[in-house]
Amino acid sequence: MNKFDHTMKFNAEHEKNKRIREILDQVFKALDSKGYNAVNQITGYLLSGDPAYITSHQNARVLISQIERDEILEALVNSYLRSEEIKETRQ
Repeated sequence: MNKFDHTMKFNAEHEKNKRIREILDQVFKALDSKGYNAVNQITGYLLSGDPAYITSHQNARVLISQIERDEILEALVNSYLRSEEIKETRQ
């Protein structure tokens, strides 16, 4: 049987979260390389919506503006809750 004999399942939510993670990783690295506290800067951006919290270094400001802030927050909360759930099941 070859791989085309089965129906493939596409998970759009997974792809969106993967893209958000990649962009946040790049933004984090850009902020960190400029000497900023990346967590504080990203938090400031998410709370205020002011892109001035994000450096333009390595195109970070353009990258983060490609995603809605509410989508970033949703992905972060989901990731946090899943990681906490995993920790609880291990104990």
